Amino acid sequence: MSDLLRLSNVYAPTLKEVPTEAEIASHRLLLRAGMLRKQATGLYAWLPLGYRVIQKIENIVREEMNAIGSQEILMPFVQPAELWEESGRWEKYGPELLRLEDRHGHAYCLGPTHEELITALVRSELRSYKELPCSLYQIQVKFRDEIRPRFGVMRSREFIMKDAYSFHATHESLQETYDDMSEAYGKICDRCGLVWRPVEADSGQIGGKVTCEFMALADAGEAEIVHCACGYAADVEAGRGVAHPLEQGAEELEKISTPNIHTIEDLANFLNIPEAATVKALSAKDGAGNLVVLFIPGDHELNEIKAMGAIKGFELLTDEEMLAFGLHKGSMGPVGLPKSAKIYADESLKSVDRWVVGANEEGFHFVGAAPGRDFEVDEWADLVVVKPGDGCPQCGKPLEGARGIEVSQVFQLGDTYSKALGATFMDEDGKEKPFIMGCYGVGVSRTLAAIVEQHNDEHGIIWPASVAPAEVCVVVLAKAGSEDARTAERLAEELAEAGIEVVLDDRDERAGVKFADADLIGWPVQVVVGSRGLAKGTVEIKKRATGEKTEVAIDALVPETKAILATC
Repeated sequence: MSDLLRLSNVYAPTLKEVPTEAEIASHRLLLRAGMLRKQATGLYAWLPLGYRVIQKIENIVREEMNAIGSQEILMPFVQPAELWEESGRWEKYGPELLRLEDRHGHAYCLGPTHEELITALVRSELRSYKELPCSLYQIQVKFRDEIRPRFGVMRSREFIMKDAYSFHATHESLQETYDDMSEAYGKICDRCGLVWRPVEADSGQIGGKVTCEFMALADAGEAEIVHCACGYAADVEAGRGVAHPLEQGAEELEKISTPNIHTIEDLANFLNIPEAATVKALSAKDGAGNLVVLFIPGDHELNEIKAMGAIKGFELLTDEEMLAFGLHKGSMGPVGLPKSAKIYADESLKSVDRWVVGANEEGFHFVGAAPGRDFEVDEWADLVVVKPGDGCPQCGKPLEGARGIEVSQVFQLGDTYSKALGATFMDEDGKEKPFIMGCYGVGVSRTLAAIVEQHNDEHGIIWPASVAPAEVCVVVLAKAGSEDARTAERLAEELAEAGIEVVLDDRDERAGVKFADADLIGWPVQVVVGSRGLAKGTVEIKKRATGEKTEVAIDALVPETKAILATC
């Protein structure tokens, strides 16, 4: 990057009006600041200033990857279908995988991720345990045909991502790289100026059993997370928590009439008890088609991901299937279920001796239903979506809620892809074994959006100096060609020679326009050069984050600017 930009030569068309399509701060401000332009639904062009930020983030990522010994490569964006067929994901991945054919009728896809390609790349090259571990990464465009692209580059169809892959002979070796990557990802978040949390997560379509997401906290985040002062944090879909169901009901089993009561809310209101004092029932079938009924605290929701982990082939019943099993929607309970039904209950209900539940009869519920006396639970499992107020699984204190933007994630893949694609190495005992793999992704363009979500005000973006398109903007208030304008240019050059990234706003615009654009674009430091100050031998320095203005002597401009930048 050049150390001195002239804003008169930069393609950065700013907007006064807020684009109607923009729903969140990052989308609005990136468009208004002339950093981004929409080309089609979910497709965006990065303009010069926005792309400078992308490059800054990429360089931070490169430095942290190189520091832990990962090596940069570049793989094709267009991927052959046969590799995805080998892995079994050609059909499983679903409609987000954009499939296409070339002129010869060969099938391809636009890469949403690169597990197949990287595994195929190394399977004929890495042959011995002596060559392991090996870690490779790339920074490249990805494409996922999102059903509903939204929020600008937060959830676009095409995006920039760093994806890394590691190959190992042992699980211990994988754990070491996984830990190194996790530490590096934390450093990347810190260097980008993000407030973030590492959270427990689900691996989704990537696969593997061990994974962690790095979430930037922001109200615009799509993910709901819970976190605790002790350091625990998790996505609500994958997190663990200690629910607090309340015991309510008579000592003996008592059937009560509950006409037209079909929801937990209605039941709680009818009995004048908290929803936490009720027990919710849901019906499902397992992979063999057997009836399964699940019971959870009434104030919680079923976590289907957890249920799928506990019950092989888990699938919730339709209304028609419920009728076929003789179940009554809104009145199900553990007493009087068909004998073939298997009962699963959330672990938190173990401490509740009396349940308020459906009576398996339309318009009736039981109070005082006792596990072990009136019915038996076949399996206890963690089945609920964790929520704020639940007990922290590590320290027991109430969990707090927040929203987060997933900016990166690490996975332990195991041998999922190496087995499927026949990628093996010769172990020290002379046997062929599949690689043990890890996968690690950073959403570069999404990280940029997350930074803007956390760093903005009513005037515009407030870039951390580490990722700003330039660190300092020298605002020239005098007309071009004047002595004051030449002085401003000389000062900008002095800052650049001192190793500071400088942009010179030498445009033929009114002062008010320049000040507004400087705040909108978000230069961390503004140096205002005007005739009044120059007459006294001073310039004004403004710190964008606080709005604080300082008058400094021209001779002290460089050290004063560096001191302020160190706090940005």
